[in-house]
Amino acid sequence: MRVLLALPPDTHRLEVYSILGAYTPPLGLAWIAAVLEKAGHKVKIVDSPTLKLGMKDFIREVRAWSPDVIGFSVITPTACKAYIAVKLLKKYFSDIPVIGGGPHPTFMYDEALNEGFDVVVCGEGELTTLELIKVIERYGFPNKELKNVKGIAFKDSEGRLVKTPPRELIDDLGKLPWPAHHLLDMNAYSMFNKNVRVAHVMASRGCPYGCIFCSTSYFWGRRIRFRPAKDVVEEVKFLAEKYGVKKVAFMDDELTASRTFINEFVKNVREYKLDLEFSCGSRVDHVDREMLKNMRDVGFKAIYFGVESSSQESLNRIGKKITIDSVIKTFKLVKELGLHHVGTFVLGFPWETLEDMERTVDFAIKLNPSYAQFTIATPYPGTPLYEYAVRNNLIVDSNWEHFTTLRPVMRGHHFNEKDVARMLARAYRKFYLRVEYLIKEIKSKKLSEIRTIISKGIANWFDDYIRSRF
Repeated sequence: MRVLLALPPDTHRLEVYSILGAYTPPLGLAWIAAVLEKAGHKVKIVDSPTLKLGMKDFIREVRAWSPDVIGFSVITPTACKAYIAVKLLKKYFSDIPVIGGGPHPTFMYDEALNEGFDVVVCGEGELTTLELIKVIERYGFPNKELKNVKGIAFKDSEGRLVKTPPRELIDDLGKLPWPAHHLLDMNAYSMFNKNVRVAHVMASRGCPYGCIFCSTSYFWGRRIRFRPAKDVVEEVKFLAEKYGVKKVAFMDDELTASRTFINEFVKNVREYKLDLEFSCGSRVDHVDREMLKNMRDVGFKAIYFGVESSSQESLNRIGKKITIDSVIKTFKLVKELGLHHVGTFVLGFPWETLEDMERTVDFAIKLNPSYAQFTIATPYPGTPLYEYAVRNNLIVDSNWEHFTTLRPVMRGHHFNEKDVARMLARAYRKFYLRVEYLIKEIKSKKLSEIRTIISKGIANWFDDYIRSRF
């Protein structure tokens, strides 16, 4: 079959993409595409935001390629545009089934189906999509066999919502083919430094911690699964040789969760004599001097640490399972080893006061990481924070496009949405406009980059800026 996989059109102007202009390849779609191609299907990926496609442009892409099935990957800020696109597709191509997947449809499958999607793939998509396409190819659409496909939601012939049992997670990620990089314009992901190729790679899925504001563990599962380290290194080597990649940004939430993986990764990078720069996310309680030194010695330049709050009570309530002492100790260690490090901080948990948020900003200044990323606590569907916010009537803005961590969509028990918006702006000014910090940046010739962060930043996709900077 001919399967067109896409990110929703007319999204490049949304804050989720327009702030800092940070675009990353749709790895989820690329993995699904690779699995479908391996099974003999023809696949096209349309990365609408990177290509800056509007609705009419996307319709032209569909008409030109004539797919049998269309699939969208949808995150919460792009959901509204996805629903508009689905309605247009139904107007012009009523016989083409449209599938929705990704975090937002997974947790809001009833909404997605009511807005026009024919089927929703819930959770990990590769095997479910493969089976779904096989069923559509054999029986057409709609058909009675859909009820036998695990991990989907749809409406039956009488309009009743059907959700099938969840599909088992893929135990051995090493059995998956690499993402279908050849279906993407890899030159489009060089990010801010146009002279340096940046590749985005995922080595693992899942998170055992279940922080209440993060959907990772609820989408990918509470059990972390790693690809074989050699497989990851060979993919990186391929990207360097094929596309001239110089820097690799690991998109995993926590690359250092497995010491075995890190040791094997370091060993293989040395054996292949790769001369690349890496960045990754970590936890302050998962690293030590030996691990960080080995990572530094094979090219790791920047590491992200989720600090979230200066309050031990808040850390406990969000399920972070770290201590303030471990944060201080680890930040001291990475400085000693000369690693660039990014501290991420979240403002506006419902129980906080403005004084609590101010203390978190002051704590960030005390830690003095290479960079600080401040975001607003956002109740994404599928998370306990969303359930808490709905239960306590805290959501003040229901426009999914604003669920970016850049805008406040939730009030607290002791503050309103305007309070936390002002606090976010204050956090960036207070951290980045310190005299000693500016002097350091002037000496390192990065002041213009900080000016960009101040004027256009205060967003979650500052993440991609940093990953591409080192």
